[in-house]
Amino acid sequence: MDAFSQEDIPQDWRQLLGSYFESAAWNVLEKNIQTVLTHSTEIAPEPKNFFKALALTPVRSVKVVILGQDPYHSPGLAQGLAFSIPDNISISSRQFPSSLRNISKALALEGFGALSNGDLHSWAEQGVLLLNTALSVKLGEAGSHANLGWKSLIDSLISGLAREKKSLVWMLWGGHAQSKLPLIEAGQDQLILQSSHPSGLGVYKTERPFLLPGGSDSCRHFTKTNKWLTSRGQPAIAWVSSRSNTAEVALQKKLFD
Repeated sequence: MDAFSQEDIPQDWRQLLGSYFESAAWNVLEKNIQTVLTHSTEIAPEPKNFFKALALTPVRSVKVVILGQDPYHSPGLAQGLAFSIPDNISISSRQFPSSLRNISKALALEGFGALSNGDLHSWAEQGVLLLNTALSVKLGEAGSHANLGWKSLIDSLISGLAREKKSLVWMLWGGHAQSKLPLIEAGQDQLILQSSHPSGLGVYKTERPFLLPGGSDSCRHFTKTNKWLTSRGQPAIAWVSSRSNTAEVALQKKLFD
């Protein structure tokens, strides 16, 4: 049986959270997650990866925050990083999520090239915090752990980041991520980019589409992020690995046509 405690969270993030661990909200989350771990093994991601996003992107390194909702609930997908999946899942596979397909298409439209796979560890290692607003899910049941208390923890993390770090970029895709806007606006010099969520048909169908109808252009969030970072003396994010080969890019293009 896995145990769950604040010690699972990296020390720098615990420091950012401050007195949160003395709150009733933390006690509720701790109790609920421990109960789930005691009675079920059908959980994604693996419990050791609940806080992988925080481990790979220390507080001092955060430059960009991309908010997801909850982990992928299909077996073998969730890694503990929002939107990311293992690199051994082929882009031609039916397992490859529509959100990642559309993210890849946006990157290609912005001139970065298409993703060669869905593993976004390299983003996390460059300072892109890939944070879901619930950090666990029951396999096969989307949103099943949304009411276990994760909200209090994630809201505290978002508030702490916005308060303590200037000049962050926030990519808020879809209504769920955009519900965190009041927490972010309390910070100073934050670039807030909003669009529809990149999954499904909704990607095109809002006043701020992630992709323009017909696939003619994107919301250009990745370009805007890099311009913001470089204007403040920070390195741009390498959104697509230079190792992506021509065949992989051609395959992605075929999938998007």
